[in-house]
Amino acid sequence: MTIASPSSSSTREVLRPVTGMACASCVRRVEKALGKVAGVQAASVNLATEKATVMFDAEVASVERMRAAVEKAGYSLGEQPAELPTMTPGPVVSVEDAHDLERQREVDDLKRKWTASLGAGLVMMALMYLPLNIPMDVLAPVLLIVATLVQFWAGAPIYRAAWAAARHGSTNMHTLVAVGTTAAYGYSAFVTLWPRLTTEWGFPQHLYYETAVIIVALILMGRWLEARAKKQTGAAIKALMGLQARTARVVRNGVEQDIPIESVQVGDLVRVRPGEKVPVDGVIHEGHSALDESMLTGESLPVDKDPGDQVIGATLNKTGSFVFRATKVGKDTALAQIVRLVEEAQGSKAPMQRLADRISEVFVPAILVLSALTFVGWMVLYQGPEPRLTLALQAAIAVLIIACPCALGLATPTAIMVGTGKAAEYGILIRGGEALEGARRINTIVLDKTGTLTRGKPAVTGLIATNGITESELLRLAAAAEVGSEHPLGEAIVARAREQGLELPPAEHFQAVSGRGIQALVDGRELLLGNQKMMESYGVHLDGLVQRADELARAGSTPMYVAVAGQAAGLVAVADTLKPESRDAVEQLHALGLDVWMLTGDHRATAETIARQVGIEHVLAEVLPDQKTDKVRGLQAEGRSVAMVGDGINDAPALAQADLGVAIGTGTDVAMAASDITLIGGDLRGIVIGIALSRKTVGVIKQGLFWAFAYNVVLIPIAMGLLYPLFGVLLNPVLAAAAMAMSSVSVVTNALRLRGFQRPTYAAGMRGTVNISPS
Repeated sequence: MTIASPSSSSTREVLRPVTGMACASCVRRVEKALGKVAGVQAASVNLATEKATVMFDAEVASVERMRAAVEKAGYSLGEQPAELPTMTPGPVVSVEDAHDLERQREVDDLKRKWTASLGAGLVMMALMYLPLNIPMDVLAPVLLIVATLVQFWAGAPIYRAAWAAARHGSTNMHTLVAVGTTAAYGYSAFVTLWPRLTTEWGFPQHLYYETAVIIVALILMGRWLEARAKKQTGAAIKALMGLQARTARVVRNGVEQDIPIESVQVGDLVRVRPGEKVPVDGVIHEGHSALDESMLTGESLPVDKDPGDQVIGATLNKTGSFVFRATKVGKDTALAQIVRLVEEAQGSKAPMQRLADRISEVFVPAILVLSALTFVGWMVLYQGPEPRLTLALQAAIAVLIIACPCALGLATPTAIMVGTGKAAEYGILIRGGEALEGARRINTIVLDKTGTLTRGKPAVTGLIATNGITESELLRLAAAAEVGSEHPLGEAIVARAREQGLELPPAEHFQAVSGRGIQALVDGRELLLGNQKMMESYGVHLDGLVQRADELARAGSTPMYVAVAGQAAGLVAVADTLKPESRDAVEQLHALGLDVWMLTGDHRATAETIARQVGIEHVLAEVLPDQKTDKVRGLQAEGRSVAMVGDGINDAPALAQADLGVAIGTGTDVAMAASDITLIGGDLRGIVIGIALSRKTVGVIKQGLFWAFAYNVVLIPIAMGLLYPLFGVLLNPVLAAAAMAMSSVSVVTNALRLRGFQRPTYAAGMRGTVNISPS
């Protein structure tokens, strides 16, 4: 289930820890319990993180009602909210440390109990099966005492969880283990305490103390290994939290002072010296430096920063000293947003998990019935020399113990946790399991040109004046109309005019014509600045300028026509230079087997020139902003699975329409909000890493689900006694417990392999040759 964005002012979202869950069936029950609370709009529970994300109407629902519903289902909703980080050292560090300490205490407690239980079980086995000549009437009471201690000390958490579920009419993994071990322990205790009755009723004089004890030990050992592995899946969040600075050197009233980072306020001037971390987000006020942003963006080369440039909190100042003005602090900083997005992604579900959830909902009750039928079947059908009660009991217990849905519940969330955490190390934010799974199906990728393939900071490359207007006058008039424009082409014209020291008159009646250009009144004359369609719509005769414009376009520049008082005044040529990594990124996308398209509002000749420079064959040119979505929809109508990459506000609808939206993190917040994947830096090669990692992660999820299903499909019939008629082999419950424990551990361990994922390599010019091996 994907948690949607809040739709009204009263809608709230909380993230709370859930205790008592053991398997996927538990997850399903908690989600159902929360979903039945009036006012709850959506609830998603993650077994790996042991947290519930709930969206609800605060005017109708309350956390207290949710807690009551969860407790009624047999689980507990944490008292303290598992809040997303505020990125202030004091409270966040203490909360995180408390959570880590609690996890460590759980790991240590499990280790003590399984080692003690296993030791006791092995000693009991030795006493029973080695030729020590100890009379059974002496040995049995001793075994009863030891087994009772283990059963109700080490096995206490299992019994509590099973009882909590039973009180509310439900079952879980603990139910299977509790019933199985109780049957073995209870029968043995009956034989020990009432031996005469056992003989009179014809029951075999067999003891299963060591079976019950070792089963408890192996179950707890499996949980211990699982808990240790799950701790490692959260390493990405801990690493990100560790990036933040602890103090900031603030300049107040002309005095520099070091203060805790949580005391920094928006508007403060902060000095950063060489070798120090930038404490919060801001804009450089004075000074120059080069910053290492690799810890957030994945880009290894330092980035030069000058006055007016943005700096990101947690990045490292390499060279000069500078002063910047804080613009975002606390939970609003880029690092805090990244941590929150990663944590939300790690708590999400992939669509393929839904099948496992549906199966697990009926799995445990079905196994209880199957175990009972196995017992009855052996008692009715077995005609051999062995005591039928012994075989029936052994088979029924083996079925209960072997059939654990833990692996089903852990296969997807653990892989998503590790995969999204690994992506964050490369500066890639994957919104969640749905985006992760969707990325692998992409076969077509559409790249917006400006700000994606290019730097997004064009410069004037040529001026052509006509009808008696000088180049200087042409530039002055065009720049006057573009003053205050946020369009990159307009900013380039204004920047060139100011470089030449031109005085720009004020423009009046400014009007932007979407996808065509602008209209304004400058020096009392109507000025038009835009493309050929703009001029034609106003009836401006372009004479020989069209040919000159085509020449500029073929050279890779964007020609813009200028008309003054209804007459053509000339051309302003602007070029947006390509990012140095663009061609390499396109080659790697081809190597992934993707069909690459470029989308731009530029003249076709200009667009095709740029496309050739980066190796793109398919071009969508002269596309108006409101047509981008239609172009994406058109490709989808051809049966393509389309990814759209962009960075501007006008890209947001197309990003939302695409099967996968990828936003360049250097772009706008609107574009990032509409995207499924965000590249924190501007390096397009991050798309290659993101898609390759998503394919690898989904592959690991499939492996986990396959082995979880296969494990049960193959071993449950064996536990029932399928091999006994052929080979005389019946699965020992102790071996069943070991196999069950290892199934969960193997799934989590397999997911942890993703931590070794490395940037993919490819053979230039060869499609479909990307190596996405995790090691």
